[in-house]
Amino acid sequence: MVNAFELQDQLVQSIEKLNESVVSIESVRMQRSYRYGVVPLEGQASGVIIDPRGYIITNNHVIDGASRVQIHLKDGRSFEGEVIGYDPATDVALVRAKTNENLPAAALGNSDNLKVGQFALAIGNALGLPGGSTASLGVIGALGRPLPWAEFIFEGLIQTDAAINPGNSGGPLADIGGNVIGINTAMIPYAQGVGFAIPINAVKRVVEQIFAKGRVVRPWLGISGLNLNPQIARRYDLRSESGVLITELLREGPAYESGLRSGDVIVEVEDQQVKQLRDILILLAKLEVGSVIRIKFIRMGSLEETSLRLVEIPEKMQAYLRGN
Repeated sequence: MVNAFELQDQLVQSIEKLNESVVSIESVRMQRSYRYGVVPLEGQASGVIIDPRGYIITNNHVIDGASRVQIHLKDGRSFEGEVIGYDPATDVALVRAKTNENLPAAALGNSDNLKVGQFALAIGNALGLPGGSTASLGVIGALGRPLPWAEFIFEGLIQTDAAINPGNSGGPLADIGGNVIGINTAMIPYAQGVGFAIPINAVKRVVEQIFAKGRVVRPWLGISGLNLNPQIARRYDLRSESGVLITELLREGPAYESGLRSGDVIVEVEDQQVKQLRDILILLAKLEVGSVIRIKFIRMGSLEETSLRLVEIPEKMQAYLRGN
């Protein structure tokens, strides 16, 4: 039988330890006003220290366009923040507190081992309330959850009913041992108990690339497509009722060079069934530039196969993801 007092003590100890690594982030961005001209717009959010040298993880939308970033620790210390790198496609940013002091770093968990129903702790600067960060307890409600309004930017998220409020963005979602399993990123205002976090393993991959290359290198096929359903299949007289119908290809992209053409229906990539565009995007996120992949597709009712070598997404497409 689970001892409630022992569980409570464990939660308290985990929150106290993790709180040392949770920071408040103040950002200032300049916004043009027709009445007042250019005015400063202040925002408050959260972050978590992942390296004693002062490296901090937060959300890209927290620092996007910021002219100034300020880091505040639980013990009252404040440091100027420097944006080291960011990835709009996963909403992850890496910031460094400008200090030579060693800062308390959080322990990072393994989000691949998560189970629906296990406890989750959300910690952050909820609503910018004075007096330190806020902790809330809930469970993991779902894994690999896409947001309904996002095709790619938010993908494969952890859903939790631990309270996530404005100001929590960039703060940690942790297990009851205090290990960071995700970075809180979004909530649905009209829902109750539905918040989302980026899995920490996805965050680790982004951070590793920022450290190694100063940016995130992402593979690219060079296609646009539609998710097939029975209605679209009947309209275009297609033999498959699931997969991705290629509607457009860029001639400089690897898909075009491999022989794929508009009207082809991609049904399998690397022996994994493709039912919708998300399936391709999730797979690409796990592959390296230079990898050779096999693609099965249907053309004129026949199942065919090709292979292609993944290349880095062009800068013009990177700019599109950044919203430039």
